[in-house]
Formats: sequence, C-alpha cells, structure tokens
Amino acid sequence: MKKYCIVFVLIFIIILTAAVCARPDDGGAAAYLRLHVRANSDSAIDQAVKYEVKDAVVDYLTPLAASCESKEEAMKALEKALPAIEDRADAVLAANGFSYVSRAQIRREEFPSRVYAGVTLEAGIYDALIVELGSGEGANWWCVVYPPLCFAGETGADVQYRSRIWEIIQGFFADR
Repeated sequence: MKKYCIVFVLIFIIILTAAVCARPDDGGAAAYLRLHVRANSDSAIDQAVKYEVKDAVVDYLTPLAASCESKEEAMKALEKALPAIEDRADAVLAANGFSYVSRAQIRREEFPSRVYAGVTLEAGIYDALIVELGSGEGANWWCVVYPPLCFAGETGADVQYRSRIWEIIQGFFADR
C-alpha cells in the first residue's frame, strides 16, 4: 500500500508539473517594467553624465521599487514620481555644467532581446520608464525596475526566489 501511495504522489507531481509548464506563459514582456536612461549623444562626456544620472535615479527608485508588490503598483508609483525623477536627473546635469534637461515618462516601446542578471528579456514591446537626457539620441543604460532586478544587492541577498509548483501545492492544501 505504501508503494502505491508513493507512486500516486510521484504521478501527481509529474502531472502537476506538466500542467504548469504546458500553460501559456503569462510572463514575457507584460511581466516587466524596464528603466532606460538615454544619453544626449554618444560623446564621452554625455555618456559619463548618463552614468551619474543613472546612479541618482537608481538611488531614488530603490526604496520605491522595493515597496511595490506588483508591476501595476510600480507603474503607479513611478507615474507619481516622474517630476522627482526629472528633478534628480536635472540636478546632476546642472552640477556637471550641462544646459540640457531630462524628460522622464512611462511608455510602451519595442526593445531587442537582452540579458540582465541572468534573465533573458526577449525582443518585444515593454512598458518602460524612459529618462531621456537632452536629445536622448545617445546609447542607453538599462535595467528592470519591476521585478526590481537592478536594485538587488551585488551578493543577491535581496533576491527572493519563488517556486510556482510550491505555491500551487500550498494553495491546494490551504483550501482544505
């Protein structure tokens, strides 16, 4: 009898895994909110200030992104924070003697495939916080605001791992 129970549990796990893996992927582009800081140009000085602006924006966004429980919540928080994001970027630009300013907005754009922190983002249309410096025609720096991949600590201590199978199993037993 014990063997039958073990076989039943193993078959159940295999079927459950197959069902979860066979369902359409509900992640993809819809699951991510990207951040792009676009330099004024590809000149060395414009590229250098882009990284200073990036640091200021990421420092500002870190606690904001960490407090969000969903992409939708993150988008709403960023929408409210757009003026503050521009203020921080403009302060960096002014401190470095630039006469141009920044524009921050959330919009949907098509992006090529990219790999970030071991996660491959396929080519597609993504929601993104775009911070354009001046003309915004230079190379960009990017990361993922939600889930907050660019805000995880260097050691990965801030990363939370989840198992969809474990969540389903917990949900199955929670309903009983």
